[in-house]
This record gives sequence, structure tokens and C-alpha cells, in this order.
Amino acid sequence: MEEEVQLSIRAQEAKEGDSRGFANESNQPTSPQTRKFTLWVRIGVFSFFVLSGQAVATLLGRLYYERGGQSKWMATLVQLAGFPILLPYYFITTKRYKAKTKTNNITTSTATNSIQSKKPPTLIVISVYLVLGLIVAADCYLYSVGLMYLPVSTYSIICASQLAFNAFFSFFINSQKFTPYIINSLVLLTISSVLLVFEPDSEESSKVSKGKYALGFVCTVGASAGYGLVLSLTEFFMNKVLKKESFSVVMDVVVFQSLVATVAILVGLFASSEWSTLKEEMNEFELGKVSYVMTLSWIAIAWQVFFIGIMGLILEISSLFSNVISVFGSPIVPVMAVFFFHEKMDGIKAMALVLAIWGFVSYAYQNYLDDYSSKNDNLIRNGQSNASPHREKEVNG
Repeated sequence: MEEEVQLSIRAQEAKEGDSRGFANESNQPTSPQTRKFTLWVRIGVFSFFVLSGQAVATLLGRLYYERGGQSKWMATLVQLAGFPILLPYYFITTKRYKAKTKTNNITTSTATNSIQSKKPPTLIVISVYLVLGLIVAADCYLYSVGLMYLPVSTYSIICASQLAFNAFFSFFINSQKFTPYIINSLVLLTISSVLLVFEPDSEESSKVSKGKYALGFVCTVGASAGYGLVLSLTEFFMNKVLKKESFSVVMDVVVFQSLVATVAILVGLFASSEWSTLKEEMNEFELGKVSYVMTLSWIAIAWQVFFIGIMGLILEISSLFSNVISVFGSPIVPVMAVFFFHEKMDGIKAMALVLAIWGFVSYAYQNYLDDYSSKNDNLIRNGQSNASPHREKEVNG
């Protein structure tokens, strides 16, 4: 009986892998070098999805406003309404997981059921999805207002503050530890955002009044804070409520919170009566009706590419690392905006970019130190575990 339980535990561990979704080394026939190379290839692909999706969606979002789009609710809706394109991938991974579970549980179903953890209450899970979805809806609306009233370059640099907010909320929610490098990163990213307030030609470059520019600035900072809060709450939800980190669970969170957010945004769209002006807006779009539809469609697709990259990085590394990659992409949009929208890259904006990049490098270096320390700890543990049988033999001898 004890042997059956041990076999079932090994099968369960091989099926689930470690807390980041990786399979156990005993279940992998490839060498450590090959696994490491494959891991970094996946990280590179997901990072490319984050950087490209974020840049394309932001630029197209600004194009929508530049060429006649005026509906903030529509600009908000397209950030989340494209989530159904994620469902095929979600169902494929679920099907594979079920098939794998069936194979592993042919002879050990009774013992395996005894070691499976209890599922969280359905009411609690639904409540969390509702809360996360409503926060995401409000967050995306604030982003839309900010993008409407700010130049793309200014908007992107302010969004870099989301990393500071993420670390701040993680300190209280997830007991995130602060190191000198993280503190340095928070200070630099905060200064890079606040520095834009003193930009002399901010109102002229954004073609809006000083009051609307200030509103866009406040909304973008608020949206960045909301994004950091959502990431921290999501991490807490997965670790403390679901108590499991796998790609299927992450997809559950994204799909269901996006569904709630989309419904909330649709309510706002119809309640604000902006829906009645969408036909006229499409007819008056400077690039034509087809371009209007294609612009909104590609915005929705680009954001889903971004979310796939974010989810992949969360699976492979962590939510904080995915946020770091997102912030690192902030200098890409201002550079592209200079070519596409002919925006000026003055001294203050360039200084803010340098500080943002410096802040990212500082945060990334801290992640490198943590990873290096974790590898050393694992080597020490493995060395002790390999040495323990010999010690037992010596004692028994």
C-alpha cells in the first residue's frame, strides 16, 4: 500500500511539475543544457509578444484618436473584447492536460485522489473574478483617457511607473522584499514620470489644453497604479486561493476577468450614449470605413498578443518579470512615435527615457541576483540530498 502511495505521489509530481509549470527533472529525458536553452527560447518568444503587442496596440490606439476616433468607451472595449481568440489555445491545453491525467491515473486513481488538494469555494473564485474584472475595466478606461489627451511618447513613459506601483502593492499584499536595487528602480521610474510634468511644450505637442493634458496625466498614473494592483492581486489569488500556478489556471484568470471587464465596458458604452455616435464616427474617420474597422480589429488582436506574452512569462518566470519586460518596452513606443506621428524628442523627454531604462536595468539586475542565489541554494540542497544516503550507510555500518 505504501508503495502504491509513493508511486501515485511521483506520478502527481511528474504531472504538475514545479510551481512555475516546469516538469520535474526526473520526467525530462533531455540534458539540463537543452532544457535551459529551450526555456530561454520560450522566454524570448513571449518577451517578443509583449514588446510587439504593446507597441502596435499603443500606436494604433493613438492613430484611432488622431484620425477622428472620439469614443473613449470603444477604445477601452477593444483592449479586452478580443479575448475569445485565446479560447482555442486554452481548450487545446486543457484537452492535453486531461489526456495526461487519465494516463497517469490508470492504476493509482484512489491514492492520487487522497493527495489532491481541495478546490477553493466556487463563490470565492467567482467573487475574485468579479473584483479583478471590474478593476481591469476601470483601469483600461483610464488608459484610454490618458492616451486620448497625451502624446504617445509621454503616455508610454508615464506607464513605466506601473512597475513601481506593482512593487509597492506587492510589498503589502505578497510580502515583496525591498533591496537597494529595487528601491533605486522605484525612485528612478518615479522621477522619470514626474519629470514630464515640467515639460514646457507638453500642451502644444499633444494639441490639447493644459487642463486636458493634466487630466490625461492623472488618468495614466491612476491606470498604472491599477495595473500594478491587478498584478499583485492576481499573484495573491493564484498563490493563496488557487494554490497552483499552471498555464490553464492563468488562462482561467485572464479569460474570466476579461469577460467581466468586457460586460462592464459594454454597460458603460450604452449608458454613456456613445454607442449612438459610433456609426457617424466610422463614416467620418479620415482613413475610411474599412480602415476604421481594421484599426479597431488590429488593436484588439495586438492586445491579445500582448496578453499571451504576459501569460507566458508568468508561467515561465513570474508576474513581476512580465511587468519588467512590459516596462522595458516603454522606450520603444516613443521612438516609433517620432517616425509615425512626427513627435518631438526634447531634452526632458530624453532624460525621462534614460531614467526609465536605468530603472529597468536596476530591477532586472536584482532579478538576476535572486535567480543566481536560488541556483546556488538548489545546488547546496542537491549536494546534501546526494550525500545523505552515504551518511546513513556509514551510521548503519
